[in-house]
Formats: sequence, structure tokens, C-alpha cells
Amino acid sequence: MSDLVVIAFPTEAKAEEVRQKLLAMQKEYLIELGDAVIAVKDTEGKLKLNQLINTTAAGAVSGAFWGTLIGLIFLMPLAGAAFGAAGGTLGGYLTDVGINDNWMKETAAAIQPGTAALFILARKVTGDKVLEGLKGEGGTVLRTSLDHTKEEALRAALAGVQAAVPAQPSPGD
Repeated sequence: MSDLVVIAFPTEAKAEEVRQKLLAMQKEYLIELGDAVIAVKDTEGKLKLNQLINTTAAGAVSGAFWGTLIGLIFLMPLAGAAFGAAGGTLGGYLTDVGINDNWMKETAAAIQPGTAALFILARKVTGDKVLEGLKGEGGTVLRTSLDHTKEEALRAALAGVQAAVPAQPSPGD
């Protein structure tokens, strides 16, 4: 089961720093991220989502490849590449991977202009080690699907306070 956490930060740079820490923890197999998106609200109140994966660009590249391949069959590789890239771009633009974009925009509407929110979809977490890595990072937890005990441990870790981490049940329990 995945857990969803939304944390507000005073700047986009701070949100990106925390996201990079989480990605580093993922390389150490301490956390498995389903998605990690930064929503930024500029001074005019416009929202921008900074996704990990640019589905539009990925769709264009994939579409161009397959279009060229199909175009070679019909002896029109350039036309095939152009149509494939256009189709792939459209498909990528319409694809939503991970956390729902509309939900993120609705949730991020609550943050102040000039600030950012980090949306984290975590599939697996080694709680105590991840909390230790996030200790003192700051930020305000806006929403979470965690139970109350884990949510309080996260709030305490972000504030730099040592909190009791709920024990994980052993397989035999």
C-alpha cells in the first residue's frame, strides 16, 4: 500500500533539496517512491508542477522512434517520424503517471505565493532511517495518508525533534 505525503516549503529550492534527499535514499533502498512532484506557486499565484518524468517529451521520443520504424516499412521514414512524434507528444501530454495532476493543483492552491509543496507517493519506507534523513529539514505537513502516530513522527523529524517511531511488527506477529 502506498502512502501520500504533502509538505509545504518556503522555497522551490528547499523542496527540490528534500526531493533529492529522498531520491538518494531510494538508491539506498530505504524508500520506494511512486512519484515525487514539486508544485510551485509564483508571486502571481500561478501553479506549476515540476514532475520527475516529463511524459510529453518521453511520448515524443517514443512516438518518433515507432513512427520512423513504421515509416521505413512504407518507405517514408521522415513522414512516419513526424507523425509518430506528434502522436507521441499528444499521448504523453494526456498521460498522467503517479499522483493525479488535478488533485495536486487543487491541494497546492492552499500554499502561499512564492512557496512550494512537495508531493510524495511512497510505496515502501524504512521509517526510522528516512525520518532520520529528513530530520531538521523544516516544512509543514499539509496532507498525509499516514496514521496519526507516523504523521506526528514525520512532523517531529521535519522540525528537528526526536520522536518515537512506531515499531514495525515482525513477520511472526
